[in-house]
This record gives sequence, structure tokens and C-alpha cells, in this order.
Amino acid sequence: MIKYLPESVSVVLEEVPDRVTLAVDITNCQGHCEGCHSPYLRGNFGEELTPERIDALIADNFGVNCFLFLGEGADVDALLALVKHLNTAHPKMEVALYSGLPHTDDRVWDWFDYVKIGPYRKNYGPLNSPTTNQRMYKLKRGQGRASAIDITERFWRHGIDPLTSSQE
Repeated sequence: MIKYLPESVSVVLEEVPDRVTLAVDITNCQGHCEGCHSPYLRGNFGEELTPERIDALIADNFGVNCFLFLGEGADVDALLALVKHLNTAHPKMEVALYSGLPHTDDRVWDWFDYVKIGPYRKNYGPLNSPTTNQRMYKLKRGQGRASAIDITERFWRHGIDPLTSSQE
């Protein structure tokens, strides 16, 4: 079973490049990253995330084109069942996973459009730091790791201050 926090569901613009993303915090996190910004997500609590609940969240958030699991919980089979539902019931919706683990189940790579792996390590910085140990991959569904393209650099600002400059 996968559990989530209904009160923390939000629409975000920076977690997946060029996507309007529905971000859903998944509890029962198996990572124990030092300096984690959400250590409370390690607990096994929240409401069960079901296919019906996913459908309702998407219906309530018009315009989203990506569904993001912020964590993978402890039940990979349940996670994959939810992703398969998304792929079938919402075929135009891209699906992303943020995992704080150094690796994830091989089956994940066949069902997601984006996968971020790697524990947060304070001395390397977060995903938007050029020194990060975390990696974000764009995938072609059904083609596994062979299709993985590292897009981590898309998160780096390259010294441009977004408040005073524009990127082309």
C-alpha cells in the first residue's frame, strides 16, 4: 500500500522541467538522508493512495500534465500498480518519481517518464546545484534504463540570476 499526505498535494512548476506537475508526498520513505527537508515523511501514516484518488486529484487540478510521486514508499508493487493505472487511464499524463535512494527497483525504469535518484547529501547540494550527487533522468516508457537520458543539468542556473536576467 502507498500512503500520501492529502494536505501537502500541490501544483509545482520546477520539479520536472517544462511540466505543470501535480506533486504528491509519499510517506514511509526508506531513505534517511542527513539534512532531509522532510524527515516526517519517514513515518508510515497518511491516507491510502488509490487509483480512484489519483483520478480525483487529476480532475481537481485542471491543466497538470505530469504526476509526481515525491518518494516511493516501501511497497514497489503497489507503486507500480498506481503508475500502470496512470499510464492506462491518463495516457497523456507524464509520470515522475523522486527517489531519495541511490538506486531503485529495475521495474521502475519501464513505467515512469522521469526518475530522480540519489540521497540528498548536504556537502554536494540539492538537484539544482552543479555539484549534486542526485541525478534526474528522462525515459521512454517501456524501454527501461537503456533509454535514460540524464537531464540533471536542466536544473542548474549557470550563474544566471532569474530575477535580473532572462534565459533564452
